[in-house]
Amino acid sequence: MTRHWTPLAVVYLALAVLGLVGTWTFNALAIVQMRDFIGDLVSSGPAVSSITVDLLVVAVAGSVFIIVESRRLGMRFGWLYIVASGLTAFAFTFPLFLAMRQRRLTRAAAPREG
Repeated sequence: MTRHWTPLAVVYLALAVLGLVGTWTFNALAIVQMRDFIGDLVSSGPAVSSITVDLLVVAVAGSVFIIVESRRLGMRFGWLYIVASGLTAFAFTFPLFLAMRQRRLTRAAAPREG
């Protein structure tokens, strides 16, 4: 049996977990404090707006990459990573996609077992 979890795939998976925990810690804090999440996101000044635009552009570029790369590699349900990012965080789903992509590439490169 070949090992599909390469060190690179594990790094991506660890980043996915970090992204999920990191973003949801602040989401939970916003819920507990009963904050207007969208209002805080767009009205907290130029620095926050700059970060928001920066991350939005990266998320859109990453989403395009997910669709193109999942089609190229024959990975089914690539769109689901993008949909799931709305429920969790792109900081979770993008590294998760990269981990699954790495597994697919490793599996494709492994010699066929009889």
